[in-house]
Amino acid sequence: MANHRKPPVRVEDLQGFKYFRLLEPFLERLHGHAVDRCGNRQLHYDHYVALLLLYFFTPLLDSLRGLQQASALDKVQRATGSSRVSLGALSAAARAFDPALLRGIVVELAGQAVPAVTGTEAEALHGLTAVDGTLLAALPRMAWALWRDDQHKAAKAHLHFDVLKGVPCDATLTAGSGSERDQLRQTLQAGRLYVIDRGYLDYELYRDIIAARSSFVARVKENVAYAVERERPVSAAAAAAGVLRDVVVSRLGSDHRTDCLWHAVRLVWVATGKSAADGKPEVLVLCTDRLELAAELVALAYKYRWSVELFFRWLKCILGCRHLLSTSQDGVTIQVYVALIASLLVSLWTGKKPTKRTFEMLCFYFSGMASLDELMAHIERLHDQPETDTG
Repeated sequence: MANHRKPPVRVEDLQGFKYFRLLEPFLERLHGHAVDRCGNRQLHYDHYVALLLLYFFTPLLDSLRGLQQASALDKVQRATGSSRVSLGALSAAARAFDPALLRGIVVELAGQAVPAVTGTEAEALHGLTAVDGTLLAALPRMAWALWRDDQHKAAKAHLHFDVLKGVPCDATLTAGSGSERDQLRQTLQAGRLYVIDRGYLDYELYRDIIAARSSFVARVKENVAYAVERERPVSAAAAAAGVLRDVVVSRLGSDHRTDCLWHAVRLVWVATGKSAADGKPEVLVLCTDRLELAAELVALAYKYRWSVELFFRWLKCILGCRHLLSTSQDGVTIQVYVALIASLLVSLWTGKKPTKRTFEMLCFYFSGMASLDELMAHIERLHDQPETDTG
């Protein structure tokens, strides 16, 4: 049979490493962490992260073996500060390094991003953060990735997405069966306006969000029980946004149950313009503790929740995070965090939300197919274009 092995990666296929200098102060913290697979060769954490970033920005590299091959190139070694890495060291690194150190870098880089959405609406929705989880298909031998059964394994990334900046701002990773509500509860921050779907319906979680000095816009069930405190008039602007009803309630939940939300909240009914499965117009029931927020902005906040779904598509289909380089939980977590760092770098380099076209241009540049002038011309054109709606 013919040998279909891919040709080796060449030095001239790789360029653009200077763009990673933004990460230097962050990667310096990781250098003291090293793994020694063979007793005579160390792979430092910062070198491992640099190689993974190279993987995401170089389409030629589509496997761990390809990454190991690239590590033998002088240009890669000078850029990453690493020597040639064995396949065994790369495999061991996925289990030896602490993913939590990368999570801190994700949070700090997100803090450097500037808002992509501005104006009075953005000011009213300050801190708007869409939260959701997504599954990453795993191999049956990945015993930790419990999901449906022994033959259906998956990891689950739990993501916080800063809507106004258009960047991921925090994430955790569990087995596919991991609770999204528990992960949000453990990662709550102050000053956020969390927008969440029905999968997060939990009155105790709502109380925890308020206790963390944050707020929420959450979709609840259409038959939710509540006690009306007062009806609010629906303004013309709210009606134009599809708002049908706006009610302040003193209790959310049945009065004969102990699991109720006794904090004053609002319920806002919003028509989506779509049809449900039964052919009737789809109406969303949204709950929020922001009593002063205009009803049309409550509806807009929930519309922005779709931005996290778009980011998942970017993460898996464009960045290629569906292909897992490790079978260990720590290894998959590290890969997800480096993918988020790669996405944040695109936003910080360009000052815009990452798009498929921009990512392609960066990959063309890193692979030597596009010049620096062509890359900069593309970025300049981005700055002349208005931001598009994420809803």
